Amino acid sequence: MKKIDFHIHTVQSVSDRHFEFDIESLQEYVNLLKIDCIAITNHNLFDKIQFEEICKKLEIKVFPGIEIDLEGGHLLLISENDILDDFALKCQKVKDLIPTKDDSINYEQLIDIFPNLKDYLLIPHYDKKPNIKPITLEKLGDNIIAGEVTSLRKFKTCIKEADKLTPLIFSDCRFVENMSSYPTRQTYVDVEETTLNAIKGCLYDKTKVFLSEEDGNDFFQATDDGIMLSTSLNVIVGGRSSGKTYTLDKICENFDNVKYLRQFSLLQNDKENFKKLVTTRHSLVTENYLKEFKDVVLDVNEIDLKSNEISLDKYLISLKKYASETNNLDTFSKCKLYNETKFTLDSLENLKKLISATETLLETNEYKDIVNKHATDISLKNLAIELIQKYNELYEQNLKKDWTNNLIESIKDSLKFRSTTTSIEEVDFSKIQSEKIKVEKFIKLVKNVQSEKIIDSKEIRGFKVLAKTKQYTGAGQLKKKSKTNLRFSDAFNNYENPYKFLISLQNVGIEETEFYKYFVDIDYRTLNKHGYEVSGGERSEFNLLHEISDALKHDLLLIDEPESSFDNIFLKSEVNELIKEISKEIPVIVVTHNSTIGASINPNHLVFTQKTVNAGNVDYKVFFGHPTSKILKSVGGETIKNLDVLLNCLEAGEDAYNQRNITNYEILKD
Repeated sequence: MKKIDFHIHTVQSVSDRHFEFDIESLQEYVNLLKIDCIAITNHNLFDKIQFEEICKKLEIKVFPGIEIDLEGGHLLLISENDILDDFALKCQKVKDLIPTKDDSINYEQLIDIFPNLKDYLLIPHYDKKPNIKPITLEKLGDNIIAGEVTSLRKFKTCIKEADKLTPLIFSDCRFVENMSSYPTRQTYVDVEETTLNAIKGCLYDKTKVFLSEEDGNDFFQATDDGIMLSTSLNVIVGGRSSGKTYTLDKICENFDNVKYLRQFSLLQNDKENFKKLVTTRHSLVTENYLKEFKDVVLDVNEIDLKSNEISLDKYLISLKKYASETNNLDTFSKCKLYNETKFTLDSLENLKKLISATETLLETNEYKDIVNKHATDISLKNLAIELIQKYNELYEQNLKKDWTNNLIESIKDSLKFRSTTTSIEEVDFSKIQSEKIKVEKFIKLVKNVQSEKIIDSKEIRGFKVLAKTKQYTGAGQLKKKSKTNLRFSDAFNNYENPYKFLISLQNVGIEETEFYKYFVDIDYRTLNKHGYEVSGGERSEFNLLHEISDALKHDLLLIDEPESSFDNIFLKSEVNELIKEISKEIPVIVVTHNSTIGASINPNHLVFTQKTVNAGNVDYKVFFGHPTSKILKSVGGETIKNLDVLLNCLEAGEDAYNQRNITNYEILKD
């Protein structure tokens, strides 16, 4: 079995953040993590001189490689180290073609530089950003046998699913001076020798790739000092200040996308802050409910009824005055173009939507059989062609109308300049009337939106979160909504008239895109299983269940002493069950000193932390093993009795446990 890491950076490229490589850190990493072979894979470049220096310093096999930006994704290309000069020349061509971090090469360029891909080990970013696109993977074909993933969860998923590539986890690390810890993201491969062909042969068989040397894919190394954890459920126990939280913090630092529930972080006795928290968590409900309403508000915000009234008044005044001057028209005002109205341009928006919808029906593969049952591809194509032709016809007419309108406007301006007769003010009656109707409908819509109703209901393990619409009751609520010191009192005086309220918001100083939020309040209520508002303790319980339920969006779940905030009945009936379910998908690590969590949850792995002080020096020891093992072992080979650990950490020692179990409880039985 060999432990490999084929994704290591030693040179800062145009694609990297700044770092200065330190060979001693790489040496320490290789020795501390007991790595058998590595590959140097810098972004789009290969430094032959540095590579040879690294080979001299390390006592393990080092492969030359390069991480290539290929068609929007990243590809590790690794070679044997017997023809370095040729490999360096090829990598220089890659570097020349990728001068900036936004550049990449295509498949054809890759083949031109590396014509015999089978001579190399190719490892694409598979379930890791930036992924190599599926179409590029197809081009690479049988040259791809394995892919790099980012998490234990993704690794195990790829191992189980037959159509997935063989997964590999690597450090993707940049080694600098004075590193506080080293990554534990490496892969074990079942080979006897560290040659590229041997490793490539191994990667064809998923049963020869592992997360750990002795325990296959059921365990992984969590920290660089050798702590092993189960990929399912782990419990960490220990005395006060023994290093439990320290160990949890160290695990957290070593992995990405971690859900970490810290001790006391879920206590929630303040009703107002709890409500803010729930509202923030479910803000997407508010956004989705008001999405279309937002567009309506933005549209109506462009309407100025007062300006329309002024335009009508000007038109009537000018019309009367022109009529009174009819008998005294001069040569210029007698021209027909003097008071000519402009052509109205046709709106093409609906045609655009129809064309887009038809194209969607043509291009979709999903539900294609249902679509073709009612409309064949030929009829849809004909429809699209006719709609496009109509669009082009109207577009051409609009161009002609617009050109004519500009000409008319130019002539009218010249006539008016020379004439002493009053000209009739232009007015768009259609626009004025349609905007008036829009405002009337807007007022009705707002009243409907403001009416009290439940718009969303979510069940979370016995709790229910209700989202309900209601009107704002004062300017103070609007101010709180804005999270500013802006004054809303004048605007709120018009709250009962939605259009006037909208116009008033223009003078408050908030962004127009935010106006829609001030018409209706979305109130969130959290209810217990009896349908009543949650109490202070229940708010904390709800927080824990919500946060744990959200854990599957992450790759690792860490929980620090949940019993410090909750009673044992709740922990056993709700939390334990949920944690067990989650641990089937991602690794879960729980720190506890409570028997309800520590013992009743039946973990897959037990970790015990111990602090010792010798001659003023503090030393943290970590023991681990199966919960039913009589002995727990440390990385250094020391042992400790599991029974003593459990009785002292989860109970109050053996005597106190027996006393309570035999005396206190037995006498209460019937």
